Amino acid sequence: MLMRSGRVAVRVGAGRRFFSVSARRWEVLSTDELPERVHPLYSTPESPAATSKLWNLTWPKEPRNILLIKKPNVPFVRTALIELAKHIKSTYPKTNIILEPAVAHSIHHEFSFPVYTLPPSPASTPFPYTQSTYPRTPVPTALQKPQKASLTSPSGDLINPYHTKTDLLVTLGGDGTILHAASLFSTSRQVPPVLSFAMGTLGFLGEWRWNEFVEAVRVVFEGAGRVLRRERLKVGVYDRDGKRVGGDWGEVQGIGDAHAMNEVNIHRGKDPHLAIVEVFVDGRFLTEGVADGMIISTPTGSTAYSLSSGGSIIHPSVSSLLITPICPRSLSFRPLVLPADSVLTLKLSERNRSDEVEVNVDGRRWGGIGRGEEIRVWSEEMKKEGGWGGIPCVRGGKGGGDDGWVGGLNGLLKFNHPFGEDE
Repeated sequence: MLMRSGRVAVRVGAGRRFFSVSARRWEVLSTDELPERVHPLYSTPESPAATSKLWNLTWPKEPRNILLIKKPNVPFVRTALIELAKHIKSTYPKTNIILEPAVAHSIHHEFSFPVYTLPPSPASTPFPYTQSTYPRTPVPTALQKPQKASLTSPSGDLINPYHTKTDLLVTLGGDGTILHAASLFSTSRQVPPVLSFAMGTLGFLGEWRWNEFVEAVRVVFEGAGRVLRRERLKVGVYDRDGKRVGGDWGEVQGIGDAHAMNEVNIHRGKDPHLAIVEVFVDGRFLTEGVADGMIISTPTGSTAYSLSSGGSIIHPSVSSLLITPICPRSLSFRPLVLPADSVLTLKLSERNRSDEVEVNVDGRRWGGIGRGEEIRVWSEEMKKEGGWGGIPCVRGGKGGGDDGWVGGLNGLLKFNHPFGEDE
């Protein structure tokens, strides 16, 4: 029996008879089998005239493990992901494609090479590897197995495989897809470079158009990319005695805090009564707000929930924190922009009528706080031991200007666009 060009040749006397066979279907493999993560290098532009807003991205060696995240339930995005994965694998054969569990199990048959996904998630931990801002990555029943020993560090802390295996993070979708991807690294000290393709509804954060994907991949792999580092918030929850407690996500890699790309907010939730929140800046009492809730956002998040609540728009390179009340009772309670090194505390007043208010991080419920309990929010250190903080977003060609922010503000948010005029 001979195998030729996808057909089986069976010798019958002096001739041959051919039967068609299907191409080999690769199984989904565990990320445990992948090499450890390659950390990129960042440097400021050497030219004296160059802007300091963007950083140069280079690699000590070629990236190997590429995590692809797509917008769910959109056929053309699914097709684009398949095309992108095939292009990366054919152009850079040594790379490995990582997909979320549900995606991997639904499209792995489209490839002639193996794809990788998460190992079985520990059933005993409150931390889901596939955490998201909404239920987009259900874990198949087959993956609900006891934790493997390889998922813990020598100190016993739980390790998220995404954090130790992902060299490059690629998103195909809108701003919600980028937030979801960032949430997968919400408890990681270092986020891999994010290459985002605008294929969603708005795409304010999406840096590249889909028709630029060949150029975008080349730029990143050849170390010719530039990145804009977007600040993250660190969020801690404390009880009435000042003792730090974890949220529903639990503690991972020894980090009791979550990180937010956009914002953290407390909200009255389903309770009909307004929340009464005491606001402190660097330990000093600022005010007592009576409102539906409070938002503390990053400059990146200033164009999201905060903007809808009347907050200011802040350039992503301006290191700062923004506090915005949600539907306050007093019209004199206005948004505030504070230095990034400030520590903001939101404490639920003892006079609050409900027992608890919700705490949400980037749109995902993180837990709740009761009367006398508080959340403390501060900016993540951008330069820290072992590497850089923030979210390094690979700069694309759309939007105009050096960092694309002005073009996005005018082209996508229609900043100060006159009423009644066509585009």
